[in-house]
Amino acid sequence: MAVAALLTIAAGIGTFMWQSGGLTAPATGEAGTDANAAAAAAGFDTKDKAAIEAIVRAYILENPEIIPEAMQRLQGKQASKRIASVRTEVETPFAASYAGNPEGDVVLVEYSDFACGFCRQSVSDVTRLVSEDKGLKVVFHELPILSDESRIAAAWGMAAARQNKYFAFYKAMFNAGRPSQATIEQAAKTAGLDMAAARSFVATKQADEVIDGNIRIAQQLEFSGTPSWVVGNKVLNGAVGYDELKAAIDEARAAKTAAG
Repeated sequence: MAVAALLTIAAGIGTFMWQSGGLTAPATGEAGTDANAAAAAAGFDTKDKAAIEAIVRAYILENPEIIPEAMQRLQGKQASKRIASVRTEVETPFAASYAGNPEGDVVLVEYSDFACGFCRQSVSDVTRLVSEDKGLKVVFHELPILSDESRIAAAWGMAAARQNKYFAFYKAMFNAGRPSQATIEQAAKTAGLDMAAARSFVATKQADEVIDGNIRIAQQLEFSGTPSWVVGNKVLNGAVGYDELKAAIDEARAAKTAAG
């Protein structure tokens, strides 16, 4: 009981804010009230509580690196909860917009924009991961936020997915340069799309509906831009590179194995 009270008091002290180079405690608030109640329930008097607060405060001041570490852990837990609420939507591709093993034991999800230079930079990392890891499934979602042309390119990407040629279009589109009528058609032809069928799909409202849904998910998961990645219980933002993606994949696989 005493240990629990100490932890609650410490949690109350954790509400201190950095101000003027030091830590100050709020005068009032729920955390302080909870800490007082916990101290009283455990048989601590006011002097005991003050001593504990002093010890915890001194420790934080001497070891300030624990603050960003604690915040990172908290953010990780929050991200995990957000992912859990939309995991099925996130890990389910539109048509065949995926690469690698369709029955893979780990799913890496990429949200990207064909007008994004950092997304283009990540193509080689994704291609390498798919080539090396035979148990990996990579799911692609369109997140065209940079230009009207990238939204058109995204619709063509979905048209390619409907023809089981998404990954070929993905690589060709990023290789062709920034989206334009010319580069989109070039990428579509390079990927071997049925052009008439693709144009027919792009003219429908389905692509817009899918894209709007992807934007909603991106907002819910608090992406900071493109590319953004989801693997296991982690969200990664930006062109993080092969090593970080592989480490996250390995971590997700180990967690899945441990869970049975």
